[in-house]
Amino acid sequence: MIVIVFVFGLIVGSFLNAVIFRLHSSESIIRGRSHCVHCKHELSPMDLIPVVSFMILSGKCRYCHKKISWQYPLVELVTGLVFVLLALSSDFRLLTSEFWYLLTVICFLIIIAVFDFKHFLILDVVIYPALILATIYNLSTGFFVEGIIGALVISGFFAAQYFVSKGRWIGFGDVKLGLLLGSIFGLKLGLVMLLLAYFMGAIVGVGLLITGRKKLSSELPFGVFLSISAILIMLYGQDLADWYYNLLGL
Repeated sequence: MIVIVFVFGLIVGSFLNAVIFRLHSSESIIRGRSHCVHCKHELSPMDLIPVVSFMILSGKCRYCHKKISWQYPLVELVTGLVFVLLALSSDFRLLTSEFWYLLTVICFLIIIAVFDFKHFLILDVVIYPALILATIYNLSTGFFVEGIIGALVISGFFAAQYFVSKGRWIGFGDVKLGLLLGSIFGLKLGLVMLLLAYFMGAIVGVGLLITGRKKLSSELPFGVFLSISAILIMLYGQDLADWYYNLLGL
């Protein structure tokens, strides 16, 4: 079963790569065949086997021989791994609405993370459908009020930073992402998610400063850390929350 879930994740990861590329190139997500980003040659089915095609082709386009970005196999592998971890954390209860809801939200978050990493931009066309999905799920599970409170607090926290700094500290896309994540987690898990995101961001930021790859004034795509933190909370949220609040004596 683990192998099946992993392979399914690889296939979905391949689709997410296509979505990420087409969102940036303004191509239709549902129409048109995949093509090389360099020579635009239409790709055959043998060119589209997740991870395997990249390895067989030595990371180069079959037609123009230019390098294929490592993003493609990495996103596929990460998606496959996360799908397996989610299946394990849910004890392989794969037919529940909760499992498929979390799976879908994770796909949105992977798109957000990769797109923000590459382009320093969080797109409304990704945020709003995910927010609608979260709202519908919250209504069906009795989590609506908790979701509203979490959304207002977390997005409000980001909005305050945005307006005080006039957009220098944080982008408005992060405010919208905060609305989504607060709706998904509510206040308690949402605060743990925030703490984890800032912790990861601080470690990466300090590391980049020490190695000279970034300056103190350089921007970091914070949506990446928020998305990674959110996925970790989906997988291990209650354990992390219990540990954190016990540490505080709450």
